[in-house]
Amino acid sequence: MFKLNWTITLTLLLSFIGLQAQPKVQKVSEQTMQKVYNEVKTPYKYGLVMVPSSNDKKMDCPSIFRKGNLWYMVYIIFDGRGYETWMAKSKDLLNWDNMGRIMSFSADSSRWDWNQKAAYVALQDYKWGGSYDFQKYNNKYWMSYFGGRASGYEAGVLSISTAYSEKDPTTVHEWQYFDKPALTATDKDVRWWENRKLFKSTVIWDKDKTLGHPFVMYYNANGDSAKDNRKTRWYERIGMAVSDDMVHWQRYLQEPVMHHPVGITGDAVIQKMDNLWVMFYFGAFWTGTKGAFNRFACSYDLVNWTDWTGADLIKPSEPYDELYAHKSFVIKYKGVVYHYYCAVNKKDQRGIAVATSKDLGNSNLKFKE
Repeated sequence: MFKLNWTITLTLLLSFIGLQAQPKVQKVSEQTMQKVYNEVKTPYKYGLVMVPSSNDKKMDCPSIFRKGNLWYMVYIIFDGRGYETWMAKSKDLLNWDNMGRIMSFSADSSRWDWNQKAAYVALQDYKWGGSYDFQKYNNKYWMSYFGGRASGYEAGVLSISTAYSEKDPTTVHEWQYFDKPALTATDKDVRWWENRKLFKSTVIWDKDKTLGHPFVMYYNANGDSAKDNRKTRWYERIGMAVSDDMVHWQRYLQEPVMHHPVGITGDAVIQKMDNLWVMFYFGAFWTGTKGAFNRFACSYDLVNWTDWTGADLIKPSEPYDELYAHKSFVIKYKGVVYHYYCAVNKKDQRGIAVATSKDLGNSNLKFKE
């Protein structure tokens, strides 16, 4: 009898210790979510600030950093063959001048990223209303990008890697690439939701090592299957990876950190408000929704995210964004919030627009007829 009771007591004790060892998830309250929405909302659509040079080109995915008194926009252009990465500059965040390519198609047709190089600023100062500086690690500036060999719009196998440069990132020059991608849809540890294509990524430098690693990547991908065995080939979800050196990456979770039952959840961009992480992302083709739109979620630990269920931050409403208003990059400067996004009209013309927290007037730029 004593042996039996001792066994039961020990089992209960170990169970209790195990329960106590589980980290407590701190949820984000409705009041805090509402405060974030009130802080980041941008009800005034200024209009298009960047448009392609011709109708056969499509602009997409702005990411913005600051150096000195100038702002720089890294963005991608699809010209029918594939994605290349370009850069523009501005003095006032409204008037932008194109500077040229910084990640071009490869001359070597054997490269894994021959026809696709879609890049985004990495290791940026993520403080809300902060410097938005492009930080150096290991004496290099870094971007993350997805690439592929096939030509066409998001065609063929798409994988994720990083690019680097020791030169001034505000000058137009070709960045350096690695011979192999860091994450692919055919890796041995690939998850069920990402076994087809990997898309946009964003990388933050978490010097506190909240997850045990300094570099944290959020990326979206799609897969061929779901847990209920439905085919969901075009659904996209956001997952995580971590790194200690910006070169070698390992997946962090089995499940995506942000997803919805249908459609697309993608293109995360991370900023921090005091002790609260904010993820700006876009959704598309959800049940009961129309087109593509920008939203946000919040977290205290980078892993457990509370989704905002109120009004969209940006949604289609104007002739230049009547089809899609998505893929956000949001900053705050001198008391004004600027929400940059990819605007798509019904002719599938794509440019970069901005909405603001204060009425700054309207842009005169228009798509070419």
